[in-house]
Amino acid sequence: MNAASAPKPRVLVVEDQQDIAELILIHLRHEGFEAVAAENGVAAQRELDAVLPDLVLLDWMLPGGQSGLDLARKWRAAPRTKDIPIIILTARGEETDKIAGLDSGGDDYVTKPFSPAELMARIRALLRRRAPEQLADAVTVGGLSLDTSTVRVSFKERELSLGPTEFRLLRYLLRHPDRIHSRSALLDKVWGDHVFIEERTVDVHIKRLRASLQEAGAMIETVRGAGYRLSSKQGA
Repeated sequence: MNAASAPKPRVLVVEDQQDIAELILIHLRHEGFEAVAAENGVAAQRELDAVLPDLVLLDWMLPGGQSGLDLARKWRAAPRTKDIPIIILTARGEETDKIAGLDSGGDDYVTKPFSPAELMARIRALLRRRAPEQLADAVTVGGLSLDTSTVRVSFKERELSLGPTEFRLLRYLLRHPDRIHSRSALLDKVWGDHVFIEERTVDVHIKRLRASLQEAGAMIETVRGAGYRLSSKQGA
């Protein structure tokens, strides 16, 4: 079966207790997430600077003098990280503590000890609420169709095979046909504002996408000096 690999949501686990961090990582990876860990605020910031995650699990108590609540406030105040979903993890279970966690910028609050199954369910629910666009099942422009629920792409009913990045790129272009998209705009919308990706990387993936689309590759037009456009007329 020729189908694109579904892009894995990336979760950053900020937890200084290694046994808890390892437990969470195991369950996240088993559930199909890409998971990375950081044991303190400095390491967590380094991970965010490298790749913007889809969600952060953030322990309240961290070594180094910077608490999880401090980090949450910092990330909420920064334009690049202000929309990242954050779940606060803590042994503090009082109502005042929960309010403090949510007021600092947390979207949800999980008290230790917790059920891994419940934690996974909360993660999935938060991602569903925060990413409604990604849940739209299917879109068709001309003869080119993309179905997110089955991770399939076809042109005039012939199935095509795409890589995960090309799949995300095509999904965005199909949802905004006949518009010109600059390279910087595509980086922001498709790569999630990855600060270390250069604009020419977009050109490489556009080239790969055109090749993967075969005959339908002509639908993706280069607009000189401006960027790229998916033409609905080309695929008609």
